[in-house]
Amino acid sequence: MFSNLSDRLSATFKGLRGKGRLSEADVDATVREIRRALLDADVALPVVRRFTATVRERALSAEVSGALNPAQQVVKIVHEELVGVLGGQTRRMRFAKNPPTVIMLAGLQGAGKTTLAGKLGRWLHEQGHAPLLVAADLQRPNAVTQLQVVGERAGVSVFAPEPGNGVGDPVDVARRGVAAARERHHDVVVVDTAGRLGVDAEMMQQAADIRAAVDPDEVLFVVDAMIGQDAVTTAQAFLEGVELTGVVLSKLDGDARGGAALSVASVTGRPVMFASTGEGLKDFEVFHPDRMASRILDMGDVLTLIEQAEKAFDADQAQDLASRFASGEDFTLDDFLVQMQGLRNMGSIKKMLGMLPGMGELREQLESFDEREIDRIEAIVRSMTPLERRSPKVLNGSRRARIARGSGRTVTDVNQLLDRFADAQKMMRSMRQGGGGMPGTAGLPGMGGGRGGPGGGMGGLPGGGKKSKGRTAPPPKKGKAKSGNPAKRAQQERDAPVRSAPAAGSAFGLTPQQADQLPDDLELPPGFEKFLGR
Repeated sequence: MFSNLSDRLSATFKGLRGKGRLSEADVDATVREIRRALLDADVALPVVRRFTATVRERALSAEVSGALNPAQQVVKIVHEELVGVLGGQTRRMRFAKNPPTVIMLAGLQGAGKTTLAGKLGRWLHEQGHAPLLVAADLQRPNAVTQLQVVGERAGVSVFAPEPGNGVGDPVDVARRGVAAARERHHDVVVVDTAGRLGVDAEMMQQAADIRAAVDPDEVLFVVDAMIGQDAVTTAQAFLEGVELTGVVLSKLDGDARGGAALSVASVTGRPVMFASTGEGLKDFEVFHPDRMASRILDMGDVLTLIEQAEKAFDADQAQDLASRFASGEDFTLDDFLVQMQGLRNMGSIKKMLGMLPGMGELREQLESFDEREIDRIEAIVRSMTPLERRSPKVLNGSRRARIARGSGRTVTDVNQLLDRFADAQKMMRSMRQGGGGMPGTAGLPGMGGGRGGPGGGMGGLPGGGKKSKGRTAPPPKKGKAKSGNPAKRAQQERDAPVRSAPAAGSAFGLTPQQADQLPDDLELPPGFEKFLGR
């Protein structure tokens, strides 16, 4: 939604790079471009005026003139002001001291209240609560049925005593819903109310009556983020009619200009608490003003990405993989498949990649990315036998052709997947070695050393001296060249020191006697004793 605004602001800041000092003309030009970008994004005019005036004042102050990098300081100022426009700090849900907590949803028809009730119920259930959805929208056709279907998909109970479609009293249903929640030990009640195509007196009176009947702890205004300036007008009307406590932005994944999201919190003085970012029940998140401001300025949103990963990936599986990895086991295609499934559980790949800093410049490549690639990869891996997943080296030509037929792909696709998997294996092995290490020491913790040859050492082991931090050992010094005169060559051989060759089976030049002299309490990696001849 904010892609156009993000591109405009990024282009504006590029013009400031490389300038050691910003003149008043530079600041005015920058503020002018920011004003145009915000107006094009359909941000409310009063918000734009306050925003640009504050940015200009701060950009001309000593905090920028005295900064080592004025351009970055201006970006920091714009980020801080964007956070303020979006509501400042993250607003958390207020729960009643004596359950149930009552949450009332209000808004125009078509804003997505019923779907959002299901998303909110699912989110509350994941937080450990027992929510109850109350179908108090008895006016819109099939609104009650829709809430029942959404509640079933979300795994949340629904209270719907009336069929709707113009039948029943919504105020009475809301009151009875709260009483039913108290009897059934539900600690949260979400009341879905009726909307209209426009604000009218009848609608406001019904919403006010429901509020008086259930005395809600939170009154959330659900606003369609795609309707532009009209969202601000509607929010002000509801603020006066039912005393809103918070705002929920729906359809934030749309391609509209997004000015409503930047305006509603500043104009109404009520914080944006949640955001609906897609059609699925999982596409629902707490609204963080600082993270949203970072997304708009193409700084990424790594914290949200981490939170989604923690939910999607199984902690026990991750611990098991880490322990096997530390013990020296190799990364297999079964592990690869588990990672792909966790990646799919995180949601849209495009959204996740869009949360990385600087991805705005790669927006076209992101848009062309095919989300079904994960399904194709999974089909190829699942067409393999358990042996083939554990040991991809056994995949000869006939096996690869069979896998291609079983997965509906081509042999080229199978080969490309195996090549990418081999690269992933190499990377995992390199990580296990600490980025370096000698050949043949993969899986041995702490083996830093050089690449074979003198000086590799056992730095990672207790008592083994300093780690070499991956530096390669210097080449051995060349000995004195042998003379071509037979008499002189014989004299050189007599003068040369006697060098004993390492004993057979010894490690790193240690003889069995030297290996036996090592301390008994020396902590060795599993299986390392054989290298010391023990």
